[in-house]
Amino acid sequence: MSRFLLLDIGAGTLDVLWYDTESVHHYKAVAVSPVRTIAEHAARLTGDLLVTGCEMGGGPVTTVLRRRAGTHAVFMSASAAATLAHDLARVRGWGITVVGDDEAETLRRRGKYSHLVLRDVEADRVQRIVEGFGVPYEFEAVAICAQDHGVPPQGVSHLDFRHNLYRERLDAQLLPQTLLFAAGEIPPVMNRLQSIAKSARELPAGEIYVMDSGMAAITGAACDMAARNTDRFMVLDIATSHTVCAAMLQGELAGFVEYHTRDITRERLEGLLRDLADGRLDHAGILAEGGHGAYIRKTVGPEALDTIIATGPKRKMVTGSRLPMVWGAPLGDNMMTGTVGMLEALRCRKKLDPIFYV
Repeated sequence: MSRFLLLDIGAGTLDVLWYDTESVHHYKAVAVSPVRTIAEHAARLTGDLLVTGCEMGGGPVTTVLRRRAGTHAVFMSASAAATLAHDLARVRGWGITVVGDDEAETLRRRGKYSHLVLRDVEADRVQRIVEGFGVPYEFEAVAICAQDHGVPPQGVSHLDFRHNLYRERLDAQLLPQTLLFAAGEIPPVMNRLQSIAKSARELPAGEIYVMDSGMAAITGAACDMAARNTDRFMVLDIATSHTVCAAMLQGELAGFVEYHTRDITRERLEGLLRDLADGRLDHAGILAEGGHGAYIRKTVGPEALDTIIATGPKRKMVTGSRLPMVWGAPLGDNMMTGTVGMLEALRCRKKLDPIFYV
């Protein structure tokens, strides 16, 4: 079998890519993200609510559950409550009753409450999408990417914690695809990625992998045809929730910086790209101004700004930029940047023949 399924779980969309390395056929889809479909389902449920499942993306799910707790009783299993916050005292402060997973199962069997299950991987929905392609619903491997801040020790910033975790791996190997984890390799502190891998067991796959969505986007954007004629360039992925800029030098990741998309402007992005090329970004400084952090290992120089590959659903933000932008489309589709990144990471890991992402 040579079939791979790649799922990019974002705040706005679920991007799906099916790829067969033998026939070189591929099929793809862009659907509504699980965090939105589950939030909409939660809003339709009536009466008191029992929430089980595991940690998933929060956003609108958190909003709906906090609002429901103001009018009805809301019970959450401890595993599901991590979606709202890892500090369960904070969740209880919103009027939500947090119970152990076993007690939540007892409450479910009583049938007194509307029941909501939290999960990033909606296996039944994924099956409908893939079968809609007209291809077999079984895979050699499934790879899934999402944003995970990790569970830091008490008193440690989750942004510093995540930054240090990823920096350690990147210092050892300057390739973004080094952050592709097989199910058994996921650091225990990456709770959301652990939850995703566990939920993915419902999918008919021989192997399960997970990856940070920012690293997947960097890897995918670097596969764009515009990157084939230069050994130094920049990639910029402006997604619904997070924006990441990266500098690439001779196939390696020289550095990157990350922000919440809602907190960034075109002018600030231009400044970040220039500073990244010059190696002048500082992790602590980026955090102080409200960003997610930065990593600098090498300076690529201003000539890298001659090729800036822009991808992501909100890349229109840089329309009219004073810097030269190339509208990236790995595998012919801007929305497949993350899935292509995971496919390339899998290809490298399995030492398969090169794929031309035209």
